[in-house]
Amino acid sequence: MSSEESLERTQAVAPPSLTRAKRLLHRSYAKLPDFTPLEYRDWDDKQLRQQVLARLRQLVEEHAAQLGKVDTDSLLSALLNELTRMGPLQQLMKEEGVTEVMINGPDTLYVEKAGKLRRLKRLTFNSEDHLQATARQILAPLGKSISGGQPMADARMKDGSRVNVVAPPLSPNGTTITIRRFAPKPYTGHDLTRFGTLSPNMLRFLHLAVHERANIIVAGGTGSGKTTLLNMLSGFIPERERIVTIEDNAELQLKQEHLVCLEARESGLGGMEETVSIRDLVKNALRMRPDRIVVGECRGAEALDMLQAMNTGHDGSLTTLHANSPRDVLARLETLIMMAGYQLPIKAIRQQIASAVQVIVHQARLSDGTRKVISIMEITGIQEETILLQELFGWQRTGVAEDGTNQGRFICRGMIPKVVQLMRERGATVDLSMFAQAGGDDALRPI
Repeated sequence: MSSEESLERTQAVAPPSLTRAKRLLHRSYAKLPDFTPLEYRDWDDKQLRQQVLARLRQLVEEHAAQLGKVDTDSLLSALLNELTRMGPLQQLMKEEGVTEVMINGPDTLYVEKAGKLRRLKRLTFNSEDHLQATARQILAPLGKSISGGQPMADARMKDGSRVNVVAPPLSPNGTTITIRRFAPKPYTGHDLTRFGTLSPNMLRFLHLAVHERANIIVAGGTGSGKTTLLNMLSGFIPERERIVTIEDNAELQLKQEHLVCLEARESGLGGMEETVSIRDLVKNALRMRPDRIVVGECRGAEALDMLQAMNTGHDGSLTTLHANSPRDVLARLETLIMMAGYQLPIKAIRQQIASAVQVIVHQARLSDGTRKVISIMEITGIQEETILLQELFGWQRTGVAEDGTNQGRFICRGMIPKVVQLMRERGATVDLSMFAQAGGDDALRPI
């Protein structure tokens, strides 16, 4: 049974009188002050339902004349479930394989599953008030809220999902909620090769590069799977090393024992809490004696601090970056470094990049919804003012099947990376067979 079918079965069509009553009370409930984050933190689910039920009983008494002969018990039960749970989202958030939930107003709900986007036409909220109440219910336990003066919020849910809310007047068609879900158990390298995200020899090289402390940037567009890949790569860091992760919203799921997780913070309600940026955390991480620094995403001036860390003894650092190609990574890094406010010559910036970064991994979400590592490139140096790139592995599309599935194969360029030569000089044992041109799509070998 699909999500839509199962939800429709559990949400029987309400009588018109009950529907009108629910809309009336949703409007009234939306005007009540939110519970404070402290209250949410101190209550369990039972206590929360008791508090919401008390509010609803009071509203039923106040609007008794307008409600008429509606079944009060049915009304309270329906509203209680909608206001203490996630309404139509409740079952979607439990369904395996749903990676994204998108609500564009009370009547429009989309989900992404197995890389495919589809609209659930029969799943709607009762009204904009119902949708806003659901948004508040999601945000309040996370210490966030939305209002006319603060119509946007971004937070990490308790299950690790990332939620973004935009309310009117910024979204004239109704409150917009976007929830990005992550697998409860992080994907391993073998999972990603099984999914066809990368080839076995790509995996072997990336495992080697992380283990031997190469500085790596994972690049790609929104939704291309950068965080998933970064999480997998971070799992190759040896247990003995001290790791500091830095993120806007904590999404990485590293299992190493010696791990410190830092999370940026926006200013609190009323400006009571000071903003702590990614850049602030990167600077502070350098004082924490890290063996590795893992930044969830560089999107501002922190790129300069990250590169300086890579160039001053913090080898093996990892981060992600929005970019459309490996060459675009270099241009975007230059732009982000300029955002730091220093008047650095472009040649100096490029020398900094060329000496700091060894490997760029570019991942993309293809037209059929699949995600693939389409290029692994090495930075080999700089000539005059041009940074030199050399592709080691790639993905070559050969066509499109009748069902729209992209056909192609992983290829190896047959070159021995400069970074591997340095690893061997330091005493690392490297099996060079992974770089043979015929080895790009061999059977999976254990690493």
